[in-house]
Amino acid sequence: MKVKTMKTKISRTRFLLLGIAIAIFTTIGCNSASRDKPSMVANPSNETENTKSVGKSESESDHGHRAGAHGGIMVSLGSDSYHIEAVVDSEGVVRLYTLGKDETRVIDIERQTLKGFAKADGDVDSKSIDFEPQPQEGDSENKTSLFVGKLPKELVGQALDITVPNIRIAGERFRLGFQTASQSHGDSTEMPDKIAEGEEQELYLTPSGRYTSADIDANGKLTASQKFKGIKSAHDMNPKAGDRICPITETKANPKFTWVIDGKSYEFCCPPCVDEFVKMAKTSTEPLPTPDSFTKK
Repeated sequence: MKVKTMKTKISRTRFLLLGIAIAIFTTIGCNSASRDKPSMVANPSNETENTKSVGKSESESDHGHRAGAHGGIMVSLGSDSYHIEAVVDSEGVVRLYTLGKDETRVIDIERQTLKGFAKADGDVDSKSIDFEPQPQEGDSENKTSLFVGKLPKELVGQALDITVPNIRIAGERFRLGFQTASQSHGDSTEMPDKIAEGEEQELYLTPSGRYTSADIDANGKLTASQKFKGIKSAHDMNPKAGDRICPITETKANPKFTWVIDGKSYEFCCPPCVDEFVKMAKTSTEPLPTPDSFTKK
């Protein structure tokens, strides 16, 4: 198989696999007052009856909003008077961008520390998050268009309910709520499935094509599920220029999921993608694309 053919095959696989839905939203009521809906956290101390409407997800809204410019979750506030774009990355950093009625328009609002609460899907207890103002270029003095917080380590990569009970905009107070989906291939039927144990042994422990006996030794004579047991996959759908990307999905690669193939170390986003790439390597007699070729341009 020629290198060009190998790249074409990988590209086709990427196209078939890019079906991750990393963010779904909860409809809490675009036009309802917050007192008409229960809070997603128990007794947040700074929520009052003067708080305005809860955010509503754009994917469930009938207003026809565009996707967030940063690839995040777009939530409307105050019957669409304002919008928040929430971006959660694979390291657990949560960014809240403030936007106007037209969600393409950035607005700066009062600098304030936002107290948020997050809980994993199915959990009862919430954990608090502080979102600190991080002004962007062009923001007015004492104002900001971005707030940044960090999830507790145990919540990173999980499906979450996140609530900010009190956010102040132009003298009014609003409550923000949204949900994120677990960034796991297991959440999407279009992602590669884990192969059966017997098939996995055959795949990883027998050489063929560009997958050699030396590669098997370099990988500790282990299968991917053995080598990466206990390591959780968390997918970053927005790699930056210069980031190494998974050869299969083009999401940001994770160096924890490194596998030696054809004498070179490739990085992947999760074990099922290692399976896919090794399968392709074993059908190839020509050199594979170099690991450096899988870099975000």
